Amino acid sequence: MSRRPQTPVFLQKASYRQRRVRDAARLVPLLGLVLLIMPLTWLSDRTNASALVYIFGAWLALLMLSALLSSLIRSDAPPADQDPSEQ
Repeated sequence: MSRRPQTPVFLQKASYRQRRVRDAARLVPLLGLVLLIMPLTWLSDRTNASALVYIFGAWLALLMLSALLSSLIRSDAPPADQDPSEQ
């Protein structure tokens, strides 16, 4: 039986990073769900005001994370008028 030599799979660094950023962007809604459900698990020793501050802080953090991931996705995309095969 003849086997072909195993060659390592070469992934371009930019496309690999782009896929990982897109994977992270897909996980943001799940992270948001977990963060926003957390106040429901708190015992009654916390006040409603602290829960509202937590929810607002989590919302703000999710907003900033989404903006960061969005800018990372857009920064690596080729211009719309340029053909990607010409690079």
